[in-house]
Amino acid sequence: MRNQVPKSTLIFFLFMIYGVISTPPDDPIKCSSNNKNCTITNSIGAFPDRSTCQAGEVMYPTSEAELISMVASASKNNRKMKAATRYSHSIPKLACPDDQNGLLISTNNLTKIVKIDVEARTMTVESGVLLRHIISEAAKAGLALPYTPYWWGITIGGLLATGAHGSTLWGKGSAVHEYVVEIRIVTPAGHEDGYAKVQTLNESDQDLNAARVSLGVLGVVSQVTLKLEPLFKRSLTFLTKNDSDLGDKLINFGREHEFADVTWYPSQRKAVYRIDDRVPVNTPGNGLYDFTPFRSTPSATLALVRASEELQEATRDANGKCISAKLVTATLASGAYGLTNNGVLFLGYPVVGFTNRIQSSGTCLDSLNDGFITACAWDYRIKGEVFHQTAFSVPLSVVKNFIEDVQKLLELEPEALCGLELYNGIILRYVTASSAYLGKTEDAVDFDITYYRSKDPLNPRLFEDILEEIEQIGLFKYGASPHWGKNRNLAFVGAINKYPNAHKFLKVKKKYDPKGVFSSEWTDQVLGLKKGITILKDGCALEGLCICSQDSHCAPNKGYYCRPGRVYKEARVCRLVNQKSK
Repeated sequence: MRNQVPKSTLIFFLFMIYGVISTPPDDPIKCSSNNKNCTITNSIGAFPDRSTCQAGEVMYPTSEAELISMVASASKNNRKMKAATRYSHSIPKLACPDDQNGLLISTNNLTKIVKIDVEARTMTVESGVLLRHIISEAAKAGLALPYTPYWWGITIGGLLATGAHGSTLWGKGSAVHEYVVEIRIVTPAGHEDGYAKVQTLNESDQDLNAARVSLGVLGVVSQVTLKLEPLFKRSLTFLTKNDSDLGDKLINFGREHEFADVTWYPSQRKAVYRIDDRVPVNTPGNGLYDFTPFRSTPSATLALVRASEELQEATRDANGKCISAKLVTATLASGAYGLTNNGVLFLGYPVVGFTNRIQSSGTCLDSLNDGFITACAWDYRIKGEVFHQTAFSVPLSVVKNFIEDVQKLLELEPEALCGLELYNGIILRYVTASSAYLGKTEDAVDFDITYYRSKDPLNPRLFEDILEEIEQIGLFKYGASPHWGKNRNLAFVGAINKYPNAHKFLKVKKKYDPKGVFSSEWTDQVLGLKKGITILKDGCALEGLCICSQDSHCAPNKGYYCRPGRVYKEARVCRLVNQKSK
């Protein structure tokens, strides 16, 4: 039985290929009555520390004037505030006001396309506009935002706050904030300015470099103006190769192909190269990329898949996970990962189409409310995916060394990363150095890793130590910078020291919000203004709330003890230890 592929896993991927209508994601804000006594969570329903974030009230402005009024009222009363987005896809506690009497300002109704200037190739939108609408409305005007995240269910305000990006080493790079030419942001103010002020920042203003990646601590973004390009076509081919020379090929591959990325399946010793470039607009083809894992899936199937993985974890069935992972990757590959040549069928590579049909997707948002018969796979209201996500950018100068260290770990434990491959492996995207104060400081490869999370915070994972060591190798041995909108707490330990212009950001923060009403304990910890990002308690290392320094930080009652890393000896990880040799 241990070697058989779970039937639920096969059904899951068949449904993902064919697609169904789903229940749309919920508003992450819930209130007891009349928008009072509220809680807010993230899209997966659990912050890294599993805390419940409470707020006194939520408001939904429909215009900049209403937004100004709300900020002014809270500022006058020195009330804590946080902007909140439609689907809350930032995993850390960026949207938590850290005060049960605090105010949440949701941008759900700030969804207007303010202006498209075809001649100037610019688009001005309100901060609650989803990426999908920016892409589609730009295309109607014959324009394109060239580089974007792959998931289109994020707002422009949210993605700018966290530095979200696509993948390229070309031009200004893959981060959306590099294409921002103006931001209007509502900040607190003094009595003389009516307690709120609109800051209009353009490329001639140095403060724009703070607002481009702000973590939401400067105020509430009202409008964003983006610089666009003429709409163009792309040609996309996925090519699978052995990963033995991944470290040698990775940098050149990114320089050769404009929209390159790599999906790495380390336990299978495979890498899938995305060969993706511009082609003339008269090149035949009307391809579409509807990424398979972003489609809706039957809730019952998701529950079966989750139950299967929980059983594999409980019985330490590494081989079963590896078999399931091979089915996952083979199914995705046979369906071309959601690519079709004409919007209906996949007929072969290359797939050619306009960039707006290829660059981003997320059709599990396109839905009627079907009562949870189907949903996005991570919807926390059903028994579906529960996961950790670790994402960090390793400088190009040391990326080969990082990959080789991961491969050395795999030589010691060949089955250790099959669990990652159940979540489509490690996504490698290219990012470039940024002028934003909290943007990337040098050209790098971003490693995006998704993996199993137990519903019990004191329950260790299969190969707990290997994943922890990889995390610490990237962040501490090679100085990788964390993705602001993902990660567990330990990724932010000392992170602010990796940004030479952090002091400039903090100076702007002090100027715009001197009383810190848009700050919280968590953002102050991340920005190095307070201690406490590490939470020391029993089992804290299992959730990434700490790096273990004693056995109680792991799960000694289940045989997991704090030990040095195997490849990176400075690492401290929770390892399953034979009782006789502990």
